[in-house]
Amino acid sequence: MGHYVEVEQDVKLFVEDIGEGQPVIFLHGWPVNHKMFEYQINDLVEEGYRFIGIDQRGYGKSDRPDSGYDYDRKADDVRAVIEYLQLEDAVLAGFSMGGPVALRYMARHKEYQISKLLLLAPAAPRFTKTDDFSLGIEKSEIDGMIESIKQDRPAFLKEFGDQFFYQEPSEPFKQWFGTLGLEASAHGTINSAQALRDEDGRSDLAAVNVPVLLLHGEKDEICPIDFSTLLEEQLANAKLIKIENSGHGFIFEQKEKVNQEILRFLKN
Repeated sequence: MGHYVEVEQDVKLFVEDIGEGQPVIFLHGWPVNHKMFEYQINDLVEEGYRFIGIDQRGYGKSDRPDSGYDYDRKADDVRAVIEYLQLEDAVLAGFSMGGPVALRYMARHKEYQISKLLLLAPAAPRFTKTDDFSLGIEKSEIDGMIESIKQDRPAFLKEFGDQFFYQEPSEPFKQWFGTLGLEASAHGTINSAQALRDEDGRSDLAAVNVPVLLLHGEKDEICPIDFSTLLEEQLANAKLIKIENSGHGFIFEQKEKVNQEILRFLKN
């Protein structure tokens, strides 16, 4: 079932809602949409969970407003979906850009209705380097990506997709994955890239008290596994599982292993 949830005046988000049982809310990465979790949906639903996949603003079938791509507003969007669907005792799962948005939700909304947190190759606590944060990429690299998007977005998405995987996927798969990025608005893609460049989520970490599972591909070239190593140290109740022989796209490359670990976390 699909819902269109009004998160603020004249802004509606598309939410995929499949199955029954404890809700697991998935926040996708940049610059795709909830369909990236295709290979998690069936296993979760078969095991008695309710898959909630949010297309964040600017992506997939959601509205494309001119503003609201900062983490605070995206966290508020998640709250609006939780209230509209009356979700309780939910698990919040964030992949890549969805990771810091999930952490911001936990801090900004005091873990409202969330009992566990699942972080998948999170772009957290921040994506770019600063004088006092040595992990991630230089801000200038994001600026270069934004320029590439402005010049030739389809070509950039192809190049980004190639960097996404450690194991070479099939050509049809690469084409399918590329279409997810093309479904996004260019405006939303650029504004979210600016948020990735500028946002700092380090102050969000102390607010997280629920159990946290971190899953991260060991060969990730987009979000280094050092992010999750740091988060495991700084979050109160976190465990990191490193996924071998896989990159940023580890949820595709090792989907059986990943789904097994997710289900183990949900059931414990």
